[in-house]
Formats: sequence, structure tokens, C-alpha cells
Amino acid sequence: MNAPRRALVVIDVQNEYFAGPLEIQYPPHGESLPMIAKAIDAANAAGIPVIAVQHSAGPGAPVFDPGTDAFRLHSEVADRARGGWKSVVKQYGSVYAQTDVAEWLRAQQVDTVTLLGYMTNNCVLASAVEGEGHGFTTEVLSDATGAIHLANDAGFVDAKTVHTTLLTLLASNYAAVGTTDEWVSALHAQAPLAKSDLGSSAVGGARRVAQQAARAA
Repeated sequence: MNAPRRALVVIDVQNEYFAGPLEIQYPPHGESLPMIAKAIDAANAAGIPVIAVQHSAGPGAPVFDPGTDAFRLHSEVADRARGGWKSVVKQYGSVYAQTDVAEWLRAQQVDTVTLLGYMTNNCVLASAVEGEGHGFTTEVLSDATGAIHLANDAGFVDAKTVHTTLLTLLASNYAAVGTTDEWVSALHAQAPLAKSDLGSSAVGGARRVAQQAARAA
């Protein structure tokens, strides 16, 4: 098996997510941010391409206003930036939407894209799903991403349920999902991150439901 040709995509680790209505809730940013820093350090040490992405909602917007401090990358990311990093400002959820990210990755001969950052329930999800259409293998770091509580006319879901559910969904088809430590080990070994699939996920889901029913009987 050929070694993965990886790039690390750091999604929207901006000050906006550390206070206010969009503050990351699960895993708490106090836990996910050190994992983000650890993954970046490993990527820099390994010399793999890194893309730092920021979301902009336009001047004067209530969130992600590019003229505010909230738009800036968190210092734990900004202080680790290297000259060879690519910087991207996006207006949509996916890092690929109306950007040159896919073309740049191909120019770097990347075939495996590792996603971390915020939020699991928006830009991480959108990027992982769209990556399939671009032909990239996608990896998502479970403890270097994070979600928020959500409530609307469709219902309410707490951040832990949002995060866990979406990572389970992604792992069933769209991405290899693992911890930062697992990813760093795979990076050093030049090996793929372990991946599930839809078939085994379906079988596992059916088995869990049957076990729960048996315990309830």
C-alpha cells in the first residue's frame, strides 16, 4: 500500500469560536485546542502541506466580520504558521466551495486531506462530504474538532450528541475518524488512519440495537 500523501487543513480556528453564541461546547475548546496545536506541530515537523482557513461573512456582519479580532486565527494557530502555509478565506461551509483549495492540493500531489478545527456540525462536515467528489481521501480528528448546542424548529440537540453523531456518520462512509494521537502515529508510520465503512457500520448498528432490546426484555 502506498503511503498517504497528506495535507493538514486547519478549518476556522478563529477567535469567534472561543466566546459568544458560537463558542465551541464539545469537546470544550480547552481540550480541542491543545490537540489542534499538537497536530499542527506534527505536520510542521513532518513537512506536510498545511492550509489555514478562515471564514468570512463580510464587512459589518454580526459574526466573522473580517475587520474584527473575532475573525483572526487563534494565537495557538497563528504562532505556528510557517512560510509555506497556504492561507484561504472562504464564504461557504466547505473549504472547497469557490476556493482554489482542491487545485492547490492536487498541485502538491496530495491524495489524503486531514481536517481539524471548527465546527464539526458545519464546515468540517461540509468539507468531508465534498472531499469525496474531488477524489480525496479524508481524515477527521475527533478530539481536534468541536460542536455547539443546536436548537431550531426541527428540535434540540446538545453539542456532545451533535459531535458524536456526525463523526459516526462521517466514519461510516466519508472519512477515517481518529484521535490526534492516532493520527500522529499514522503520520510517523506513513500509514493510513484506520477507516470503517458503511457495511460494517450498518452491521454494528443492527447488533447494538439487538443487544439493547435483549437487555430490555
